[in-house]
Amino acid sequence: MKTDTIIYIVDDEEAIRRSVGFMLRSAGFRIEGFPSGVEFLKKVRDLEPGCVLLDIRMPDMDGLEVQQALTAQGSSLPVIIMTGHGDISTAVRAMKSGAIDFIEKPFEKAVLLSAISAASARLDNSDKRRTRAEEASTRLNILTPRERDVLNGLVEGLPNKTIAFDLGISPRTVEIHRANLMAKLGVKSLSEALRIAFAAAESA
Repeated sequence: MKTDTIIYIVDDEEAIRRSVGFMLRSAGFRIEGFPSGVEFLKKVRDLEPGCVLLDIRMPDMDGLEVQQALTAQGSSLPVIIMTGHGDISTAVRAMKSGAIDFIEKPFEKAVLLSAISAASARLDNSDKRRTRAEEASTRLNILTPRERDVLNGLVEGLPNKTIAFDLGISPRTVEIHRANLMAKLGVKSLSEALRIAFAAAESA
């Protein structure tokens, strides 16, 4: 992972900008902070290529609105969503809108660096992206058809009860399939599983 990439931290909490900035500077990254999505969007056209750490809960414009504005401007800056109030539907909306990852505060340094590594890779050429998509698709091949069904439901942002109803199984069985598929994929969070599913979709 290249550490000369600049990371733009967009969060209305100064303490978060300071702590995350310190964490990343200690890993060798360059940092620029913004106290709001509005301030970030005012300057985004003049910024050099880098990765965006974008808080979901901010006044004036929330993270998803900022992300939508970036897309509307044709920005290619990869986005990582940060939140202290994570839920499946928000994760799906963020990742369907192109977010690289969805991480919940407080997060470990290793989780943040992994997300930034994926975001930095998005700045690379399409051949590398295609390779990552094929690798993700291969990882999904180890899942059973029912586990794939459950994952597809999660990708759609559906709660366990709805997935259970649609598949004609119990919510407890959905929980078991969900735990199994995450174990097989070697992930600890829903956002990681979603990232693999969305990456695999690029190779379809």
